[in-house]
Amino acid sequence: MDQRRSQTGEADGRERGPASREMGRPQSPALSSHEAERLALVKLPETGVCELLATLPMQIQPHVSEEDSDFLQDMFADQSLLSLVKMHERLRRYEHRSPYPVTGSAAALAYELAADLQSNKENEEVQELLNLLAKPHVKSLLSVHDVVAKKGYDPALPPLPDDMDDEEDSVKIIQLVKNTEPLGATVKWDEQTRAIVVARVMRGGAADRSGLIHAGDELKEVNGVLMENKKPEDIIPIVAQSRGAITFKVVPGIKEVRPTLEPKMFVRALFDFDPNEDKAIPCKEAGLAFKKGDVLQIVSREEPAWWQAIHKGNGNTRAGLIPSQELQTRRLVLRRALARVQPLKTSNQRTYVDYGAISGIHIAGLRRSFRLSRRDRGVCQCECGGSGRYDTADVPTYEEVAPYRKQPGAPHRLVVLVGPRGVGLNELKRRLIISDPEQFSVAVPHTCRAKRSQETDGVEYNFVSKHHFEVDIINNKFIEHGEYKGNYYGISLDSVQSALAGNKVCLLDVPTHRIKPLRTKEFKPYVVFVKPPSLQRLQQSRRNVKVIYSQDEKGSAKLFSEEDFEEMIVSAQVMETQYGHLFDRVIVNDDLATAFRELRSALEKVESETQWVPRHWTLP
Repeated sequence: MDQRRSQTGEADGRERGPASREMGRPQSPALSSHEAERLALVKLPETGVCELLATLPMQIQPHVSEEDSDFLQDMFADQSLLSLVKMHERLRRYEHRSPYPVTGSAAALAYELAADLQSNKENEEVQELLNLLAKPHVKSLLSVHDVVAKKGYDPALPPLPDDMDDEEDSVKIIQLVKNTEPLGATVKWDEQTRAIVVARVMRGGAADRSGLIHAGDELKEVNGVLMENKKPEDIIPIVAQSRGAITFKVVPGIKEVRPTLEPKMFVRALFDFDPNEDKAIPCKEAGLAFKKGDVLQIVSREEPAWWQAIHKGNGNTRAGLIPSQELQTRRLVLRRALARVQPLKTSNQRTYVDYGAISGIHIAGLRRSFRLSRRDRGVCQCECGGSGRYDTADVPTYEEVAPYRKQPGAPHRLVVLVGPRGVGLNELKRRLIISDPEQFSVAVPHTCRAKRSQETDGVEYNFVSKHHFEVDIINNKFIEHGEYKGNYYGISLDSVQSALAGNKVCLLDVPTHRIKPLRTKEFKPYVVFVKPPSLQRLQQSRRNVKVIYSQDEKGSAKLFSEEDFEEMIVSAQVMETQYGHLFDRVIVNDDLATAFRELRSALEKVESETQWVPRHWTLP
């Protein structure tokens, strides 16, 4: 053995010597084998594939976007990738030596050795060796060694039948190794040929990764079971009961040209989906469950009714079926049509009032809602235009989204608070502004009433003439407006823009039907829905809280009634049902201090973390 090692070292020296001289490198002193191996590992990232990966981003930089260039640099600098490259380089060096396996039956030798040692197992060292050879990891290692030595990587396929007709359709015999994951293919019954064919292959599944099974292939046998007179549902138990390798005999279909890869498309789900409850899904096992608000990556839209998607960020690359936007839209429109045939019966139609800051603290520009109490509803102009109606043009299915992070110096996102009257929107705004007046502000409202002696134009209100106010209404310059005792009140777009231009986060509460017009690239609103707790909790937490019924004056206040609590809960349910797909965050105001901390934390994340927003907000 020492002699062989010496010969190998001399051979390596003869190979390296001329190469070093040809490259003009000076001869270096002899290194020990350990030092040489350590030196090779240190130098490895600077040569070969690593060097290519380091220079590739610079070479392609003129041809890609800055975002793609940054992505490539981060990917090529990843330590996991560098480790794989090191392994690749070491294996290439090993292949140059043309190693020849000493034996291809190491597992059998180990078994024979263990049998021979049984007679002397009283010896501690022998017993230790027997225990070592009996370990499953050692057995697996020896088994893998034998497979590599024999280079028998391909599965052993059954032989073709001897009596096969030459004119019979060409048949492929495919063998896939089944593990815990589904195979990732669905089948259907062809009504014309009465054959079982592959309907679709799920992206990222075992069948897709194998590249052997394609949509349109006809199944002849599965694990020796003929598919003649079988139904698609009969195949599921056959595959489910199979262990290890599954053998398919298929007649290849007409192989279509695979469409070009679709650009990455991310959507936010605006509804809940459970494939086990969907009677129309082709295969419940192939479905992908999701909740409203989940971000999905659409990997295939080839079928008009069923898309293939994966959850963004969970690491599972196997796609599942989800209803397409077209299919889900048709479903929702049909449900709404049926709902209009049987309208929801309610005991009364009431609006709600805010309970606000009655602690005596006054903040300039923080006003009570313009939306009036039920006793003043007859003169309200801003609520009657749709707050109680279902927006049938807005069908919540999916919304295409893209990652967005606020850059330094960019305008803040508009923060929109919505909720039933009495839930505490004004108090939450008040606490936010008190907590950091340099960070938060509100839009100064407009009015046409006369300015009072203690008021300052542009602080409590922007005072304008009635004619000027009416002209602005006609020109759609108001986000919301109302009339009280012959005077107009409202929040204008200019006021919101002015608040955002002051480099502050503008807090705005609006009726739910006004959210959609605000969802623009300019405002990028972050919508927070504040909902009440249960009726029992309302009775406990707001027993001594008063309702303020006046709009612009200090008017009377009275305690909440049971009717007020019931109205608040019903109103919140209607809001969430009709407009819940537009909410970015839902906060239950069970305890005001807890709700404030949750809201403040959410707004800090909006400023500092990446958020998923409608894609058109991020386009140039």
